[in-house]
Amino acid sequence: MRKVRFLAISSSVLGLCGGFGIAAPALAQEAPARPEAASEASGGDIIVTARRREERLVDVPIAVTSFSGEQLAKSGAIDITEIANSAPNVTLEPSRGTNSTLSAFIRGVGQQDPVSGFEQGVGIYLDDVYLNRPQAAVLDIYDVERIEVLRGPQGTLYGRNTIGGAVKYVTKQLPQDFSLKVKGTYGTYDQADLIVTASAPVSDLIRVGGSAARLSRGGFGRNLTTGDDNYNKDIWAARASVDIGGYGEPVLIRISADYTKDKSNPRGGHRLIPGYASGAPVLSDVFDTRGGLNDPRQEVEAYGFAINATAELSDSLTFRSISSWRKDDSASPIDFDALPAVDLDVPAFYRNEQTSQEFQFLYDDGGMVQGLLGGYYLSAKADTQFDTRLFTALNGLTAFTQANVDTETFAVFGDFTFDFTQQLSLSVGGRYTWDERRAQILRQNYLGGGSPVFGGAGLPLGAPSTDFSGKATFKKFTPRASISFKPTPDHNIYASFSQGFKGGGFDPRGVGVNAPAATPGRPTDAEVTDYLSFKPETVDSYEIGYKANLFGGGFYIAAAAFQMDYRDVQIPGSAGCSVGGIPTFCGIITNAGKARFRGFELEANARLAQDMMAAGDRLSLSGSLGYIDAKYKEYIANIGGVPTDVAPNRDVQNTPKWTTSATLAYTAPVGEGDVSFSTTYAYRSKTHQFEIPNPYLDQKGYGLVDASLVYSAPGGRWTLGVHGKNLFDKQYKTSGYTFLAANPVTGELLTAPSGRFIPTLGTEGTLTAFYGNPRQVFATATLAF
Repeated sequence: MRKVRFLAISSSVLGLCGGFGIAAPALAQEAPARPEAASEASGGDIIVTARRREERLVDVPIAVTSFSGEQLAKSGAIDITEIANSAPNVTLEPSRGTNSTLSAFIRGVGQQDPVSGFEQGVGIYLDDVYLNRPQAAVLDIYDVERIEVLRGPQGTLYGRNTIGGAVKYVTKQLPQDFSLKVKGTYGTYDQADLIVTASAPVSDLIRVGGSAARLSRGGFGRNLTTGDDNYNKDIWAARASVDIGGYGEPVLIRISADYTKDKSNPRGGHRLIPGYASGAPVLSDVFDTRGGLNDPRQEVEAYGFAINATAELSDSLTFRSISSWRKDDSASPIDFDALPAVDLDVPAFYRNEQTSQEFQFLYDDGGMVQGLLGGYYLSAKADTQFDTRLFTALNGLTAFTQANVDTETFAVFGDFTFDFTQQLSLSVGGRYTWDERRAQILRQNYLGGGSPVFGGAGLPLGAPSTDFSGKATFKKFTPRASISFKPTPDHNIYASFSQGFKGGGFDPRGVGVNAPAATPGRPTDAEVTDYLSFKPETVDSYEIGYKANLFGGGFYIAAAAFQMDYRDVQIPGSAGCSVGGIPTFCGIITNAGKARFRGFELEANARLAQDMMAAGDRLSLSGSLGYIDAKYKEYIANIGGVPTDVAPNRDVQNTPKWTTSATLAYTAPVGEGDVSFSTTYAYRSKTHQFEIPNPYLDQKGYGLVDASLVYSAPGGRWTLGVHGKNLFDKQYKTSGYTFLAANPVTGELLTAPSGRFIPTLGTEGTLTAFYGNPRQVFATATLAF
C-alpha cells in the first residue's frame, strides 16, 4: 500500500509539473554519500556513476578521476578549476576577461574563446544536466558530494555528446534527518565566505533543504583608472530542492532550483608592451590594469530549475527522467587594450537559455547484461550583442554586432555491457545525433560614438556589412566499444574505441567580407555562408588501460595510453581586418584539417602507514602524471588568398605536454578528534595560449604548492582549518589577448622602424595577459547539527 501511495504521489507531482510545461536541470540521482567515496587513498573503492550506474572506480573501463566532497573540503578547494591541478591532461580556467566563464580542455580538446552558439569540446554537467554555454560555468565548490572527470569522447552514456570529455559536478542528496551546517571562511585579500546548508523531513517520504552562499574577496590588484578592485569576487548563490522518496523507496523525485549572481568587477588584463601611440609604460604589478571601460557594469546572473525522477519498474528495469531549464544573462565590459582611451573596447551582453529533456531505461539482470537506452532533446538560444569601439582610430568608430544562434538537437543512444564470464566483458554502444543551427547575424558600423544598444550616440555608417539569416543541419552516428579482462576482481585490463562528434555552425562575430582577400563589396548569400559557416569536427579515440586495487585496498593504480585522430578541428579566433577600407574586428573560425594527439596518464593512491587502533589512514600519498604529444598534421590557412598548410608552425592551445601532481596527507588522532595535514605539488609544462606561438603570452612550465591543516571534532560536529594556495606566490599566465601584426605563416610579431610592435586594431596595440591567483591563505570553520 505504501508503494501504491508513493507512486500515486509521484504521478501527481510529475503531472502537475507537466501541466505547467516545466522542464529543468536534474540534481543527483546517485545514492547518498558512502564512506568509501570519501577515501583519499583507496581509489578502487570509490563509487562513481561514470557509466550511469554505481560502480567501483576500478571496474570502470574509462579514464576517470573522482574527487570526493570530503577530499575537496579538506584541501580548501574554492571552485571547479582547482581540480585540474590533480587531474592529468586537464585544463580548467576562467576565460580571459571574465570571472565566471569557463575555458575547459581535456586531452587537447576544448574551447578557448567563449563564442556565442559555439558548442564546447568538454561537457560540464551539474547533476547530470549539460550546461550548454560556458558562461557561469566556473562553479564554486559547496554542498558537493563529488566531482568526476571523464577523459575522452562521451555520447553513448550521456544526454549531450561531447567530443573531448566531461566534468560532472554532483551535489549531495538530502539526508533523512534534520541537519544544519554553517561554514565560514576568512582570509587574505579580505576573503569572507559564508555557506549555510539546512534540510528537514516533512514526512517519511518528503524532505526539503538547500544551501545559501555569500562568497566575497577583495581584488588582487587595482584598476588605476576607475579605482575598482581588480580580480575581486562578489557572488551570491543558492540551491534548494525537494526530495520525494529514495532511501529504499522504488521512486525518487528531486525537484530543485539554483541561482547565482556575480557582481564582481570587470577583470582587467595586464599590458605586456608599452602603448604604440601614447608610450604608456608597462605596470609593475601584473594584477593592476588601466582599462577605462566600465559600462555596462559587469554582472552575471544564472538560474535554473530541475526535475529528476527515477523509478524502479522491476527488479531489473529502471526508468529515469532528467528535465531541465536554465537561463543566464551577462553584462561584460571588456577593455582589450587595458588603457583609459577607447582604443579597443568591447561592451557586451550575452543571453543564453536552454531547455532539455532526457529519458533513460536502465537494465541490469543481476547477471550477464547491464546497460541503458536513452533519448535526448535540447533547445538552446545564445544571443549576443557587442560593440567593437575603435574611437582612437577614427572618430567614434564602432562596429556593432548582434548575433542570435539557436541550437536544436535530438539524439538516441545506448550502451550495453555483456559479462561473458566473471573475468571477461564486452561493452558496445552507439549514438545518433541530429543538430540544427539557426543564425541571424547583423554587423553595422557607427561613427561618432557607440551603438544605441549600449547608450552610444553613434550614427549608422553605410549599410550593414553583414545581414545574414541561415540554418544548417548536421547528422552523425558515433560508436563506442570496449573489452575488459579482470584476472581477479581487483584487476582490470581494458581496451576501447570511441568516436566523438561536434556539429558545425555559424560564426556569430563574422563579417560578410571576412578576410581582406575576399571580393570587395557586399557579398552574395552564398559567399556570406562560406565566410560565416564552419564544418563539424570528429575524433577517433583509442585507449588501453589498466586499473588495480592492491594490498587489500592499500594501493590503487590506474594507467591509460591513448591516441586521438582529430579531423576538421574547429578553432575560434579573431583578428583585425579591413572592410571597405574601414578597420574592424573579424571573427575567424578555422577548420584545421587534421591533428593527432597521443599520450598516457597515470594515477595512484597509496597508504604508506596505518594505525591499526584508529579508523582510517595515517599517512597516504597520491599522485598523477599526464603526457600528451599533440600535433597538427594539416592546418590550411588563407595566406594572401592562397590555401597554405601551416601545420609545422601551429601548436595546440591550452595543452601542456606534461601535467603532474603529488599529494602527501597525514592524519593523527588528537584528543577525541583528529588532525589532517596535506600538501600538494602540481606542475604543468609550457602552455601555448593560441595556435600561433607567442613568446609574450605563452606560459613556461611552473609548479604550485598548496597545503592544508584541519582539525575535526568527533562525529564531524565542528572543524577548524587553515589553508594555503600557491604558497610560493608563483606568477603564471592563464590567458590573454593579442591584436598585433605578425607573419601569417610563422606567427612572428612584426615591428615598425621604431622597434615597437604594429597594432592591427586600435592605435596602441593589444597584447594583454591574465594571471592565475597569487598566494592566498585562509581559515575555515564549520559547525554541524
